[in-house]
Amino acid sequence: MDTLSDNAIMLKVKSGETFRLGLLYERYKKRLFGFFFQMNRDASLSEDLVQNVFIRVLKYKHTYTEDSTFVTWVFQIARNLCYDNYKKATNNRHKDIDEIEHVVVTSEGNIEQKITKEEHVKVLKEALKYLPTEKRELLILSKFKELKYKEVGEIIGCSEGAARTKVHRAMNDLKNIFLTLEKR
Repeated sequence: MDTLSDNAIMLKVKSGETFRLGLLYERYKKRLFGFFFQMNRDASLSEDLVQNVFIRVLKYKHTYTEDSTFVTWVFQIARNLCYDNYKKATNNRHKDIDEIEHVVVTSEGNIEQKITKEEHVKVLKEALKYLPTEKRELLILSKFKELKYKEVGEIIGCSEGAARTKVHRAMNDLKNIFLTLEKR
C-alpha cells in the first residue's frame, strides 16, 4: 500500500475508503506541522491545525479531482486553516522561524565562521518578523517546505510564473530588511 501515490490514495478516500487517510496523514503530518509551526510558533496549536487539516480533507474529499496533486490540495487546505486561525487570533505580531538555523548553520567550520553564521541567523530571524504574512508564507512554502513554484502557484491561486515572481520579490524584501538590520 505504501507504493500507491498520494493522488491514488486520495482518490480511494474520495470513493469511500476513508481508512486509507491514515497513510496520507503519516506522510504529511510532519510537513504540515512544520508549516503551521513556522507560521504561528505554537506547537500545541500546530498539532491541532494538522488534525483540522485532515478533518477538512474528509469533509471536502468530494472536491478533490484527479487534475490536482494531493500536495497542493492539502497545502491549500492548510493555508486556509492558517488564515482562519490568523483572523481569530488577537495577537497578530510576526514571529521568527527557528528552523532557519538548520538551513543556514549546516556546514562545519572554525569557531569564527560559526559565530558569524549564528549572528546572521539571528538577524535573518529578526528580518523575517518584519515581512508581511503573505511574503513570509511564500518563503516558507518555497524555501523551507521546498515546494515547486507550480505547486506554490496552485496553493496561492496564481500561475507558476507569478508564484516565481512573488517569491523572488519576497526574497528581495527579506534581503533588504536583512541588510538594514545588519547595519545596526
